[in-house]
Amino acid sequence: MTKWTRKSGPAGGRPVPEPGLTSYQRALRDRLLAAPEVPAPEPWRDVTSVPVGGLLGIGFTVHPATGHDLVMVVSHDGHGLFDAVTGEKIARDRDPGPEDSTPESDPELSCPGLGPVAGDRVRIAGLFGGGLHAVTGDGWLLEVVVPAWPHERVLLSRDGGLPHAGPHGERWWHLFHARHRELRAAGFSPSGRTIAVATSGDLSLWARRP
Repeated sequence: MTKWTRKSGPAGGRPVPEPGLTSYQRALRDRLLAAPEVPAPEPWRDVTSVPVGGLLGIGFTVHPATGHDLVMVVSHDGHGLFDAVTGEKIARDRDPGPEDSTPESDPELSCPGLGPVAGDRVRIAGLFGGGLHAVTGDGWLLEVVVPAWPHERVLLSRDGGLPHAGPHGERWWHLFHARHRELRAAGFSPSGRTIAVATSGDLSLWARRP
């Protein structure tokens, strides 16, 4: 099958055909489309999934007293801070200063911390750019695929168990499906103990013990 684009050819005027998918690519796409969402495997556990209207981005920091991973959420309604181990919201700022309400004016895409990390800066990944860790030191991998645009899927795998290298539910897991909202960010905390997936309307967290 040939897909046509608006790109002009060398002679001008005529569109250049875009090559169709190879049989391998079609099989991979079909495999991804057929994989249902499943719970994260051991040692991961589902912590929470909370609605956050107008979510713009998230970032990781660490609680100075407990050592827990913390997730800072930046939204149209202000800033929030969640404990990634318990899922509890531990701090809220509904009216941050206009210069700090979103990260785009900062060269490092950061916002001021709040609650136990007040005085620190937290890098934010999401609508304005940036990114979270895609791999852990012990071999877990998180990736975003889009076999049926615009519905993004978040896949978790272990030790190279990409979707083409092992059975679903054993080497890789379809962890999250952004059916109705735009994906903002997905990744691990720097410690590798937390997975966060943020869309334009919610935050989902998974955690494991050290």
